[in-house]
Amino acid sequence: MNTTTDTTDLLIIGAGIVGLAHAAEALRRGLSVTVLERDAHAVGASVRNFGHVCATAQSGAALEYALAARERWIELGAAAGIDVIEDGTLVLARHEDEARVLREFAASRPAGHVRLLTPAEAAAATGQPVAGVLLGAHLPLDLRVDPRQAVPALAAWLPTQGADVRFGVNVTGISPLPDAAAAAGVPSGHTPNDGAVVVSTNRGELLARNVIHAVGHDVDRLFPGLAEGIELKRCRLQMLEVAPPADAQLGPALLTGLSMLRYGGLSQMPSAAAVRERFEATQPELLDVVMNLMLTQRPDGTLVLGDTHVDEDTTTPFDDEELATLLLREGEALLGAPLTVRRRWRGVYAHSGHTDFLIGAPHPNVRVVSVTSGIGMTTAFGLAPEVLDQLASGVGVKAPALN
Repeated sequence: MNTTTDTTDLLIIGAGIVGLAHAAEALRRGLSVTVLERDAHAVGASVRNFGHVCATAQSGAALEYALAARERWIELGAAAGIDVIEDGTLVLARHEDEARVLREFAASRPAGHVRLLTPAEAAAATGQPVAGVLLGAHLPLDLRVDPRQAVPALAAWLPTQGADVRFGVNVTGISPLPDAAAAAGVPSGHTPNDGAVVVSTNRGELLARNVIHAVGHDVDRLFPGLAEGIELKRCRLQMLEVAPPADAQLGPALLTGLSMLRYGGLSQMPSAAAVRERFEATQPELLDVVMNLMLTQRPDGTLVLGDTHVDEDTTTPFDDEELATLLLREGEALLGAPLTVRRRWRGVYAHSGHTDFLIGAPHPNVRVVSVTSGIGMTTAFGLAPEVLDQLASGVGVKAPALN
C-alpha cells in the first residue's frame, strides 16, 4: 500500500472488539470505512477474555452501553454467523452477606432483570452441584459468545458489507491536514480538501475525514498525554482453561462473591462492604491479587476459569505460578471437584482507576477510544454510537497538537 489520494469517511485503527464495533456502527450509518490492524489477526484483550456480555451487573454509563450492546450482539450475531448464547449469568451467594447483596441488587433493578433462585434452583441452573450455596440470582439479559470465534467472524463479515479491513498495517502517525491558509504544510501529493486527517503507516499514507484510534491498552504509543492523564495501565490477568468435571454443562456464566466486588451494579449495594470485610479477614490473599472468581463454558465444553489482576506500565513476560494455584484452589472449591488445566494464558486490558471509558479528542476529527475497565465485549457496541455522534456533531476540544 502506497500513498493514496482516496479519502475514507472513517478510518479505524485496531481490529479488536472496540474498533470492529465502531466499524459496524459506521456502516449502518452509510459511511465508507477502513479498518487497520497491525497484527495478522486480533490477539489482544478481545480474544483473551471470558466472552461474557455481563450487562446486568454494570452501573451508570456502562449499564446503558451494555444494554444497548446486548441488542446489537444479537442482531450482528445473526448477520455475521456468530453464536450468541442467551442463557444469562448465575451469581452464587455462599455466605449470608453475599445473599444480602443479591437481595438488595434484585430490589434495585427493574422486573425481569434479576430472578432470585433457591439453592436447588441454582443447582438446576448450573447442571453442576455447587457446595454451600445459600441463594442464587439469574440475570437473564446477559449473553455469552466465544471471543475466539466471534471477533474473527465479525472482522470477516465487515468486508461483505463494504468495509475495507486490512491486517499487517501498523500506524505510525496521525496528522490533521492544515486548512487552506497553511497549504504549504500539506503532505506531498495532497491538497487541503483531500480529507481532514493523514494517517501514516508502515505501508504508506491514507486520508480520512475522521479517525478512531482503538488500540486498547496501547493508547500511550501515539497518545502518551491522554494515557498519562487518566493514569492508564496495562492490567495483566491470569486465566485458565480447564476440563469440565464429569463433562458438566454449566449453561449460564457463573459469578461468585468476589465478583460482587468487581461489577458496579453489585459492588454499590450496601452489603458489599461486609463481603469485602469478610474476605479481608479470612482470605486476604484473594484480594491481594484482585481475584474475580468466575467461569464460562466454551463451545468445546472446556471452562474458562479466572481471573487475577495486576496493573503495570509494561506487562512482565514472567507469570507467577502462585496465581494459577490460587485460581485452581478456588475453582475446585467452587465446583467440588479436581480440575485439569488444558491451557493457560495471560490476559491484558487497558485499566484506569479514574474512568471506565476513554473518549479522547486530540483533534475535532480524531477520537481516541478505549474501554478502561475490562468490559469491552460488554459495552463496545453501545459505546460506538456515542463516539460517532460526537464526530458527526463536531463535539470535542481541539488540542494544541497530536502527541
